[in-house]
Amino acid sequence: MPTEGWGLLVELLIKGAIIVTLVMLSAAVFVYLERKISARIQLRYGPNRVGPIGLLQPFADVAKLFMKEDIFPEEADAKFHAIAAIISLGVAMSVYAVIPFGTYVMLDLSWVPFFNLGTYNITLGMAPDVNIGLLFVLAMTSVGVYGLTFAGWASNSKYSLLGGLRSAAQMISYELSMGLSLVGVLMIVGSFSLTDIVAKQSELVWFIALQPLGFLIFLVSSFAETNRAPFDLPEAEPELVGGFNTEYSGMRFGMFFLAEYGNMATASAMIVLIYLGGWELFPFFSYADMGLVEGTIWMGLAQVGVFIFKVMLMGCFFIWVRWSIPRFRYDQLMNLGWKVLFQQHPMGLWSCCNDMILIFLESTL
Repeated sequence: MPTEGWGLLVELLIKGAIIVTLVMLSAAVFVYLERKISARIQLRYGPNRVGPIGLLQPFADVAKLFMKEDIFPEEADAKFHAIAAIISLGVAMSVYAVIPFGTYVMLDLSWVPFFNLGTYNITLGMAPDVNIGLLFVLAMTSVGVYGLTFAGWASNSKYSLLGGLRSAAQMISYELSMGLSLVGVLMIVGSFSLTDIVAKQSELVWFIALQPLGFLIFLVSSFAETNRAPFDLPEAEPELVGGFNTEYSGMRFGMFFLAEYGNMATASAMIVLIYLGGWELFPFFSYADMGLVEGTIWMGLAQVGVFIFKVMLMGCFFIWVRWSIPRFRYDQLMNLGWKVLFQQHPMGLWSCCNDMILIFLESTL
């Protein structure tokens, strides 16, 4: 294998291990934040016993899931019942193959024996600047619906089947709105590359200012795609016992749990990359103003830190919405997806916002 091939192989192995670890840790962090933020909203303490201020509670939950009995329904389809959880978690992780965390870093690897690598440019992301990154993310997230559908169908339970059908209808409906909301951004940038999208925002302004309606539609569609309240109809416990995951227990249930929070982290990352400037600082303020030079290790760490900080803020917003807005009825969910977000309105942003407000008020009465 050529020297460049060895370097690329080592880089991808290291990046793969780091990204899988980060996805797992992000799920644990979001679970902890969800429990603490919901406790604060409801005037409770939240987890505060396991570890300092309850920081080890998510890891205790995972250990408990590993020790719980893995119950398998006698009449279920064994193959698809097992594959469903793998698909959901696998899709949640695979999208990070094209999500960049920054530009690049120049590393001096001349001290590494045998390989003669010299100065090596490492891209801060799993793959070097994929020119169809946005298209890949949309394609992989659409595959995620198979995991929930298989889980509902293979369980051979009417409650699981209804939850799986709800998932399929909901996710397919909002995928259309999500895809069309990105047309304005793609026309401005002229590329599907997520790196190009972030670079264009550094030249102009964050796209949330240029595409406010697209941002609003993408944000609402992200809630529906990740099955987060107020769009958590596939798991509506008061109506369907438990939804598509009714017949799952142990770590198989935990895989769906991890996939949900992994998808929330993915949705937050995509919103940050497309509409909130990615790893760039605030408009009219660059890293050069802080004395950082492009390609240095400190520049790379600063970009990754800014990106993760923005993703965490968006994740907290997802959690805050869940514990502040009641669940919609299923007919309201479909009306919002097909008649408000997907329909062309003559009055543009105001008409869309007005319809969304009316549906929200109707759901609270």
